[in-house]
Amino acid sequence: MKDLLEKCNLCPRQCGVNRLAGQTGVCRAAREVMVAKAFAHKWEEPCISGEKGSGTVFFTHCNIRCIFCQNFRISQEGFGKAVTIDELAGIFLKLQQKGVHNINLVTPTIYTPQIIETIKLAKSLGLSLPIVWNSNAYENVETLKTLTGLVDVYLPDLKYFDDSTAIKYSGAPNYFDTATRAIMEMFSQVGEPIFDDNGIIKKGLIIRHLVLPGHKEDSKKILKWISENLPKGVYISLMSQYMPYYKAESRPEINRRLSAAEYDEVIEYFFNLGLENGFMQEEGAASEEYVPNFDLGGV
Repeated sequence: MKDLLEKCNLCPRQCGVNRLAGQTGVCRAAREVMVAKAFAHKWEEPCISGEKGSGTVFFTHCNIRCIFCQNFRISQEGFGKAVTIDELAGIFLKLQQKGVHNINLVTPTIYTPQIIETIKLAKSLGLSLPIVWNSNAYENVETLKTLTGLVDVYLPDLKYFDDSTAIKYSGAPNYFDTATRAIMEMFSQVGEPIFDDNGIIKKGLIIRHLVLPGHKEDSKKILKWISENLPKGVYISLMSQYMPYYKAESRPEINRRLSAAEYDEVIEYFFNLGLENGFMQEEGAASEEYVPNFDLGGV
């Protein structure tokens, strides 16, 4: 862990800062892992949350800057509490004791070395649940390779096809090329989804895509890439839950909710491509009731 944090190049930002000395780069994370909430999440995809919930750990800070982020309080404003490796392993084990289906790590990339240590420690203490890596896909393949055999389910976003859009809304240059390379590495590690008898995912890749208002053509290009580069068995979660949070009002074109017509057109394109597996959201998914209350619960 020491070498990786002394000159941090964990993500595509390649900041090179010494996090062990308290320096911070784009993501603002230093040496200590920061967590904002850990609980049994009931609002993930059905195969992840199931009936008992997904043991979800929300990490503080993020390496991209989405101006519409619904979790901006932790991703952009830095709310959270510092925890040690031992404490984080304890959080995983307490979630397991609650009967959750998995350990779901949200925005974990910037803490990869510490999380590797935590997973190994927690497993030595009895953790037996699948590990879900829930990320924005703005990741280095080299960093992802260090997770081989430790992560069971990859749940990446594939946010943008167009680079100017990625820069405008998330400050993430080369997002699509970077994210698709990362996703191909994820697939090489875990393959197509495998479910248990109750329909809960045990291993595999599920790609998330949030449809943005006014950007249905970008969404179609993403679906086309998936159809041409991954097997039909991979699942896609097409999300309609966009709401203009945080600084979205600064961009009039996305300062509104997604229309039903826009979402339906993207779904129709999904089927026209011959894609078969996925999750769609019902009307009403864009609601503040589905945004967690970041209150350090479970930390």
